[in-house]
Amino acid sequence: MPKTRRVQKKKTFVFGDTTFNAENEEPDVNPHNAYAGWACIRYGVGETLFHYSDSMEIEPWLAKSYENVDELTWKITLQDGVKFTSGRVMDGEAVKECLEHLIEVHERAKGDLMIDTITADGQTVTIKTTEPKPTLLNYLSDPYGCIIDMEAGITEDGIVSATGPYKVVSLKTNEKVELVKNEDYWNGDPGFDEITVRTISDGDTLTMALQAGEIDAAYGMPYASYPLFENDDYTFSSCATSRAFFAHMNFESSVIQDAAVRKAIAMGIDKNGFVDTLLSGNGYAAVGVYPDSFSFGGDAVRTESYDPEGAKKVLENAGWKDTDGDGIREKDGQKLTIRWLTYPSRQELPLLAESAQATLKEIGMDVKINSTADHNSIRTDSTAWDVYASAMVTAPTGDPEYFFTTHCLDKSDVNNGHYHSDQLEALEKEMAKEFDTEKRAELAVKMQQTILDDNAFVFCSHLKMSMISKSSVTGLTAHPCDFYEITVDLKPAE
Repeated sequence: MPKTRRVQKKKTFVFGDTTFNAENEEPDVNPHNAYAGWACIRYGVGETLFHYSDSMEIEPWLAKSYENVDELTWKITLQDGVKFTSGRVMDGEAVKECLEHLIEVHERAKGDLMIDTITADGQTVTIKTTEPKPTLLNYLSDPYGCIIDMEAGITEDGIVSATGPYKVVSLKTNEKVELVKNEDYWNGDPGFDEITVRTISDGDTLTMALQAGEIDAAYGMPYASYPLFENDDYTFSSCATSRAFFAHMNFESSVIQDAAVRKAIAMGIDKNGFVDTLLSGNGYAAVGVYPDSFSFGGDAVRTESYDPEGAKKVLENAGWKDTDGDGIREKDGQKLTIRWLTYPSRQELPLLAESAQATLKEIGMDVKINSTADHNSIRTDSTAWDVYASAMVTAPTGDPEYFFTTHCLDKSDVNNGHYHSDQLEALEKEMAKEFDTEKRAELAVKMQQTILDDNAFVFCSHLKMSMISKSSVTGLTAHPCDFYEITVDLKPAE
């Protein structure tokens, strides 16, 4: 009688995530498309030449080593035996092709990297920059730096061939990504045969899905739901991050152009109340761009503290008075109305808007909230908003320059409020050429103080990031830079 062969059951994992959607500029896993590199690296599809340790130190990843030949030249030696999921061996030529395409189509990467030429020779890549770039390795570790096989191409759906422990077999924007194990993975044995990432933007739906066992883990769980999972059936992984929730001031707005209004807004937001009450302690009040744990963080700078009575005096002295007794100030016949733009996919942002609306009303401001998934198109219209509140990992590269180059300079892609400072522009020119880390930290403090003195941005809180998984899963670990989620270490618990 013939023996029956036992079919081993596939190991599967379902991950509920709030962020895989077009609203977050993550419509696919193509790292050369907007911010889709975050999905690429988070879901174990792509890897960068370098990555960050738990202490945010640069470490080789797809690279084996590097040499800073001179101020403009970096020679990078690649790992041996790495294959793309297409089957192609990752060599210098493949990396060259990838990076050249990246800077051709991705404006932010082009501005960050400032690459002049790339040459390949076997397992080495030599990059020359147009000017000294002390943070080149940091920027190569940005999710847009995931190395993909340009020979295999990018599908119409935004699926790529990369080097990670998992490869994408299908995706549907705003809904899900289907992944399978990369059998030829170079750096260990991936723990699951199949993984599904489901987009679940509604907090209650995400909560019920984990409770019902429809998903095995969740990112972006509402804080109010945490107590439901504080038992032996689930595991929390948490860490402090540099993800900041902050408000951009629109310098094209006549009301925001008034320095007194900007100062009063900064004095009128109760950061500690927001963190303690609405976030249930899952964060910490911000002072500046970076958390206190950074050498150039909050302890090193000064900002306005919560002072509603002081804010009232600032507005009074600037001519903003409540003459009709309705609780809202006016000046020259104009009501002190603040159009507050934000979005719902980050659960903290609508809560911040409601908190600011309540405390700013106490000082005589009427805050009109527009929390919409369409925020990315609205924020480009300078006539449509006064304050834009968003979330961002301010130091994803472990270096302070990133926030300023993306948000604060004349050339910045997301200088949403068209802020300009001669002093900041001059300090950035120094920062861009400075290789000494201590001097970079000193410049970062001066640059933060510049934007805080202008109240160009109000930094409200930093995130304590948590992921929740069933106890039957191990290796889903929160990381300070918020890049790495599904890794080769994710596997069923033994």
